[in-house]
Amino acid sequence: MFFSQYYLECLSQASYMIADESTGQAVVVDPRRDVSEYLNDAEARGFTVVGVINTHFHADFVAGHLEMAARTGAWIGYGRRAETEYAIRKLADGDTISLGDVTLKIMETPGHTPESISVLVYERAEDTVPYGVLTGDALFIGDVGRPDLLASVGVTADELGAMLHDSVQNKLMSLPDEVRVFPAHGAGSSCGKNLSTERQSTIGEQRATNYACAPMSEKDFVAIVTAGQSAAPGYFAYDADLNRRERELFDPASAPRALGVEDFLARRAAGAVVVDARDPQEFAAGHLRGAVNVPADGRFAEQAGTVLPLGAELLVVAPEDREEEIVTRLARIGFDRVAGYLASPDEALETVADEVTPASRLTAAQLRAELEGETPPVVIDVRNCGERGENGFIEGALHIALGELPNRLDEIPRDKPLVLHCAGGHRSSIAASLLRQQGFEDVSDVLGGWAAWALLNTPAAV
Repeated sequence: MFFSQYYLECLSQASYMIADESTGQAVVVDPRRDVSEYLNDAEARGFTVVGVINTHFHADFVAGHLEMAARTGAWIGYGRRAETEYAIRKLADGDTISLGDVTLKIMETPGHTPESISVLVYERAEDTVPYGVLTGDALFIGDVGRPDLLASVGVTADELGAMLHDSVQNKLMSLPDEVRVFPAHGAGSSCGKNLSTERQSTIGEQRATNYACAPMSEKDFVAIVTAGQSAAPGYFAYDADLNRRERELFDPASAPRALGVEDFLARRAAGAVVVDARDPQEFAAGHLRGAVNVPADGRFAEQAGTVLPLGAELLVVAPEDREEEIVTRLARIGFDRVAGYLASPDEALETVADEVTPASRLTAAQLRAELEGETPPVVIDVRNCGERGENGFIEGALHIALGELPNRLDEIPRDKPLVLHCAGGHRSSIAASLLRQQGFEDVSDVLGGWAAWALLNTPAAV
């Protein structure tokens, strides 16, 4: 058996290829949209991809099932409750897929979404204990999939929570301890709240250490897995719906277009949104007015999907030689309308100095002085709830997590100076740039974020 995990750090997303080396037949599970890596590996090993399985309708990225099917002729499989605009193979509880001796068996595990499935992997058809189980978003390492996302229209979080309780407690926990667990996401994903940095585990380890796998009633389970969840990024419902639809294919050979500064500014004037993927300090030194800063070195795709408007035409300012990467990462979440990128941004910005503006960034000491002054600013904390609870917060700060910010702009005063902070200064640069783009005038963020503030305000040890 050939078994490989493909992990995408930016989205904390895992996909898999399983093949029978004797027959050369392979199946890819939960592929991302840029599918060349899977196909290159298959070609190098002499495999034919015969099927593509999505464990559910993903909300945090656009899956690559259509791209895989178009390039290989593979069938597309989903749980039996899935309804799509394209032809699919509906997979029900107990269905088997033979790749030769290597065999896959479907286990229906609804709860994160109604159509969710897990895939049991057997090295040999006669094996009674699976090699492993691909759990999708039903079971993570250290957590379970949240049942409150908007991916499942027409089903309540409580109904999904009851399904998830059965899937985790009665189905997945019924597997032998030695079965390996391979989830669809790891630490950092917004699909859960307590995900581990480990990329595989076992049923036994999860039974012993995962809070949601301990025996408990359905009522207690629903209460504990829904408590303390962060706001889902704004693009999640959009992507979940897009994954059901027949859509345009991602073409990796279609290179992004370089734009001169005049063309770039004309498109901006016509309504295109500028996303500046440079480092926050570089952005702060000078950027085009109205640009939204989403740094490439971070959770770029998820954060871009959180703050950029759905369906808008986008213009990219990228770090040097990373233009194609940025366009691909936007495409992974379905943000395909990229008109082009600014050629040679450092030189281009020098030629339009009147269109360039700095961004205000305060040190923690400067913020403290401002708060002690006659007209203290409104402090906005854009961290998630759990971060505040674990680490503390600035007294009187308005708490609006980054994921909620685009929908809560009307709660923010426009007639007072604003200072935003996160944990370390990355998300606050994104949030502050969004507010400026939305017409807020006196906006700063804090260098070093809460970490710098806590260090400044912690009494020295005696």
